[in-house]
Amino acid sequence: MKKEYWDVTDEQVIEKTGKPIADWIAILDALSASEKKSMDSVNHLQATYSVPRYWARTLTTHYLKLKAEGAG
Repeated sequence: MKKEYWDVTDEQVIEKTGKPIADWIAILDALSASEKKSMDSVNHLQATYSVPRYWARTLTTHYLKLKAEGAG
C-alpha cells in the first residue's frame, strides 16, 4: 500500500468528511478500532457517519498506522 493512501491532511479530511483528523481518531479510539478488524471499523464509519468508503478506509488505515507507531 502506498504511503499517500493514508498520508492525508486535515484540510483534505475536513473537505471530504466534515471533521478533522483528530475527531476521527477520537471516534476510532472510542470504537476500540485498534482491537477490531479494519473492515469492521470501515463499515462503522460508513454506516454511522456516512463517510464515503474510500475515506473510511483511509481514516482507518491512518489511525492504525498511528497506533502502530505509538502515537495517538
